[in-house]
Amino acid sequence: MADKTIKTDDDVLSVHISDEVVTVIAGIAATEVEGVASLVGNVPTELISRMGIRNLSKGIKIAFDGKKVDVSVTLNIAYGYNIQEVCREVQEKVASSIENMTGLKCGVVDTFVSDISIK
Repeated sequence: MADKTIKTDDDVLSVHISDEVVTVIAGIAATEVEGVASLVGNVPTELISRMGIRNLSKGIKIAFDGKKVDVSVTLNIAYGYNIQEVCREVQEKVASSIENMTGLKCGVVDTFVSDISIK
């Protein structure tokens, strides 16, 4: 994966952030939203917290366009939650986490619901 460079206004400091870092940030943010059962291709959220698993990039795709990053999140929703509300919260949480942690602007955060998880 290619690194992305973020430069400050004075061009004195440059920071290289790998694609994997951005996908992990998005994955953690998405799984922190109540109602998200799991990311597609990943273990359930409950097991992540119990086992400390950190491979959270599955189900996340990113595309860089200059200083803007577009994100696609494919997830499973827990039964009983409002799908639109959960997806909206995932979009907000993913965008704010990426922007706060990397300084990159988030363009579009698309959410795709793959399945409903029944506990």
